[in-house]
Amino acid sequence: MAKTDNPDERQHHATQDEQLLESPRHDEFTHTDTWRVFRIMGEFVEGFDELATLTRAVAIFGSARTLPDNPAYHAAQETAALFIREGFAVITGGGPGIMEAANKGAFEAGGLSVGCNIELPFEQRPNAFQTRSLTFRYFFVRKMMFVKYSLGFIIFPGGFGTLDELFEALTLIQTKKIRNFPIVLFGSAYWSGLLDWIREVALKEGKVSAQDLELFKVTDSPSEVVQIVINSQSSLRDMDQNVSDEYRVVEKL
Repeated sequence: MAKTDNPDERQHHATQDEQLLESPRHDEFTHTDTWRVFRIMGEFVEGFDELATLTRAVAIFGSARTLPDNPAYHAAQETAALFIREGFAVITGGGPGIMEAANKGAFEAGGLSVGCNIELPFEQRPNAFQTRSLTFRYFFVRKMMFVKYSLGFIIFPGGFGTLDELFEALTLIQTKKIRNFPIVLFGSAYWSGLLDWIREVALKEGKVSAQDLELFKVTDSPSEVVQIVINSQSSLRDMDQNVSDEYRVVEKL
């Protein structure tokens, strides 16, 4: 049988995520799920250990199906290179498409190019442009690493996985589980339908607020993406300084 790159046609094998999310049979729980906790703990420890030195990084997301001749591929590559020149590291999901483009841009610019790969039911090989590569069994552990070690999310056109990362980050910011950090949607034409729906349906029905629409920016410019993140860091430094000044005044009183 000919080899195929279509994810829907590849041979399926059970992943750790799939096994974890299965409803347990009555004779399995004490032999599987409780012990799986230690594997999950180990994956968290490994991720924290490997990424602990990342203090200035951005995460770039987008479709694994984006081909190298697609304008979005070139834009992601350029965006990553610009971030490296400004002293940032770049984190991606480590796979093909937009992930490969961003890692390639970071790698060729001589910077730190991190890939947080995920075990999937079909074979996904890490792209060749990573200076640091990790592989996770569990999506929720991997997603924690993106949020914890990124100063911003850059969202290129993508499918369900990309949307998952986008809306989880927006929810965490909206509910104040994490400090507000920039989320930039790249490609105004691609995102316009989704944003129209949010404004015309979700906002009008009161499911989101007008303030929620300010949690992200939209652009078609790689240089503007970088500037948005840089500006956000300057704002945070000013805010931290003001908070420190307030504490000093209170201490004197």
